[in-house]
Amino acid sequence: MTADSHGKLVLIQTASDLAAFEVRRKSNPTLVAAILSIEGAHALDGKLENVDVLFDAGYRMISPSHFFDNDIAGSSAGVNKSGLSEKGGAMIRRMESKRMIVDLAHASPRTIEDVLTIATRPVVVSHTGVKATCNNNRNLSDAQIRAVAKNGGLIGIGYWSTATCGSDAAAIVRSIRHIADLVGTEHVALGSDFDGAVEEPFDTTGLVKITDALLDAGLSADQIRLIMGGNVLQFLKQNLP
Repeated sequence: MTADSHGKLVLIQTASDLAAFEVRRKSNPTLVAAILSIEGAHALDGKLENVDVLFDAGYRMISPSHFFDNDIAGSSAGVNKSGLSEKGGAMIRRMESKRMIVDLAHASPRTIEDVLTIATRPVVVSHTGVKATCNNNRNLSDAQIRAVAKNGGLIGIGYWSTATCGSDAAAIVRSIRHIADLVGTEHVALGSDFDGAVEEPFDTTGLVKITDALLDAGLSADQIRLIMGGNVLQFLKQNLP
């Protein structure tokens, strides 16, 4: 576990790192933790052994594809929207052997199906929407949501307009509520996509707006606690090395 020069940012690489961070943060609430993740396995430069290189560098989550198809898997925005390749299957198995987390954000429907067919560990969809409240190619169908939940996975709901078909916290919560009603509160989390390039209805100081909208939607305090961070903490504790 490492921190920056100001002692504010803690890099989480293991479940024990996360447990230690929780203890430290009780006496220092300004501490912030992060895990390293990569969008798109094109970052491997075609070499599966780079999974090991990235793991040794501290990375703990990789998505097979990002905005285009690659030699690992198809993207929801790709030309062919292909599924998981033979090399892609080998990548998933290699990641699982190291307890790295597979992220299905941006994956094509065929990739999602293929990964869930061979996955032996829970996956995440780190930032997405749902077709039931915002029907587009990127968002998850009810069948996909059920499949991720059956796998023990976690779905993060994004804040941007094509994820939610809205521009406020109520739109975000409609998507969250749909997953909670469909497969249970334990399978849904926040997936903002605060990357500096996507237009969002508010920055991280606006999280209270989501809490208020969840209360307005009738969710309990215990459910809200899970959605607002509890589910992610539990998932990482169970699935990090």
